[in-house]
Amino acid sequence: HLFSQKRLYSIGNRKATGTKMNESYRVVISGPKHCKRGRCGRGECVLTSTPPFYECKCKEPFQPPRCRHFSLCEPNPCKNGGKCIKDGTDFDCLCPTGYRGRFCHVGPNDCYVDDGESYRGNVSETDDRHECLYWNSHFILENGADPFNSFEDKDGLGPHNFCRNPDGDEMPWCFFRQGRRLSWDYCDVTECLTPTGQQFATCGQPQPKKIVTRIFGGLKVPPGAAPWQVSLQMRSKNSNNPFRHTCGGVLIESCWVLTAGHCIVQMKDMQVVVGGLSLNMEDSTEQTLKVEEAILHENYRESPAAVYNDIALLRLKGTDGVCANETQFVKTACLPNAQLPDGMECTISGWGATEDSQFGSNHLLEANVMLISQEKCTEPEVYGRVLTSSMFCAGHLQGGVDSCQGDSGGPLTCNQNNVKVIYGLVSWGDQCGRKNKPGVYTRVTHFLDWIKSKTQAASP
Repeated sequence: HLFSQKRLYSIGNRKATGTKMNESYRVVISGPKHCKRGRCGRGECVLTSTPPFYECKCKEPFQPPRCRHFSLCEPNPCKNGGKCIKDGTDFDCLCPTGYRGRFCHVGPNDCYVDDGESYRGNVSETDDRHECLYWNSHFILENGADPFNSFEDKDGLGPHNFCRNPDGDEMPWCFFRQGRRLSWDYCDVTECLTPTGQQFATCGQPQPKKIVTRIFGGLKVPPGAAPWQVSLQMRSKNSNNPFRHTCGGVLIESCWVLTAGHCIVQMKDMQVVVGGLSLNMEDSTEQTLKVEEAILHENYRESPAAVYNDIALLRLKGTDGVCANETQFVKTACLPNAQLPDGMECTISGWGATEDSQFGSNHLLEANVMLISQEKCTEPEVYGRVLTSSMFCAGHLQGGVDSCQGDSGGPLTCNQNNVKVIYGLVSWGDQCGRKNKPGVYTRVTHFLDWIKSKTQAASP
């Protein structure tokens, strides 16, 4: 594999030269033929998954499409308001305050935390000012991995030349070229300073580790992809019995979890587990927190047909206002600020029943569902008049993909303004995955004032 090959580059020399990689991974498409023929002039030939299966990435000031003619400062290559200054047959970018990099493309908040595995910034130079190669560069891949399996990941590696740390090294790095030699080096990227009290400063931005596969009709969740997912667990009051998973929930602040009202059971000890994926084993990434108080909505009501105002807040036990600690695997989801359009695709997650497991899955699962219009969902053959404005439907009217028992209280998250918002809580439905019986969710936008009043009035 490409990154294990990186490890073989002359141990002890961090600017060591690469060896040839396994020929069996060669990509048999027309892109490499074009790249080998030197079609890209003063540029880098990269492989793509669409015809003509290659693209020229020109070295400034050479211009696309073939990188053979150059133009100084027209168009301006400098980003973020940088000023292009001609210097003979080359140019320099005069960057505004706070920006750096050859093209002023690195912003003031561009930094990495821990070992930089979650780094998604724009630094594209090594610490010795070598320009990074694109991860889908023909030069890297001609004897390496299949780019259409390993490199088309928009959240990490991809068709770009930004520094990343995909193999657990000590900080972000990249490949660069020295003549015909492939080398790698650490990048000119700074480590973030984490001021005290700045945890959970952002919400709704997952940092998944890697993709895995095959809620009802769902897929296994990659580590870090649903970092706000909570397992609500209960046991008999003051007993020594083991805690058992009862419902899902969603972390919205360090000390606050949102869940369904029907998940709250009186005279029970409750705890939540965040950061974990498996119910049958303890993950090293998980955090377990006691529930200090459960706040059920005052107008919560059950009927034979539906559950109304199905929402509750859990106040967690912590120290000095800190309960859950933010990590790559533990983050908050944002609260929505507006209604989202019908037909939008969103994600549900939980440990509910699957085709293979009537009583739930031990591994967290996720599935995509569509927001269904209120008009459609209140039709007689769907749910009729039992549906109120505090609920909505999501799923697929033909059935097949749905949330099921065990997922109650878990999140339905959607993209809004480039972050993940908790738009719904798994509430109720007519069995699992039935035609014309999609899942019914608590409409979180209906309860924003209630959530705000409770969390502000009872700060831990």
